[in-house]
Amino acid sequence: MRNLFAFLAGGLFGAGLLVAGMVDTTKVQGWLDVFGNWDPTLAFVMGGAVLPMIVVWRIAARRERSLLDLPMPQDFPKLVDRNLVLGSLMFGAGWGLVGLCPGPAIGALGFGGWQVALFVLAMCAGMAVAPLARRGLDQLDAENDV
Repeated sequence: MRNLFAFLAGGLFGAGLLVAGMVDTTKVQGWLDVFGNWDPTLAFVMGGAVLPMIVVWRIAARRERSLLDLPMPQDFPKLVDRNLVLGSLMFGAGWGLVGLCPGPAIGALGFGGWQVALFVLAMCAGMAVAPLARRGLDQLDAENDV
């Protein structure tokens, strides 16, 4: 049952990305081009995602079990650390340069051409290398703390 709900949620998410134009790199880059030909329509996409989630988070905070009778996830730490900052910078740089983030990139694989395929390959390589880089940075920190 859990996999069915995951499949349905993923399908709904993908459909939302398509309808919102998030798989169109020019639309995303237009949103980011604040000092040029700015396209503010993705603000409505963001609002359409954030506003319902505020309501859902409030409801979820009062529950101990999910609708599938699974335990609700614990709160995430609210710590801003090096990993969060570096990950955010890398995500933002990729999004700004290419106009795609991971979800829309996978959605655009079927029609985006070789450029999207190259981006997805680079994204997968980055996800493979990131844990190694993190371990290396953590080791450097441990050596400097001694």
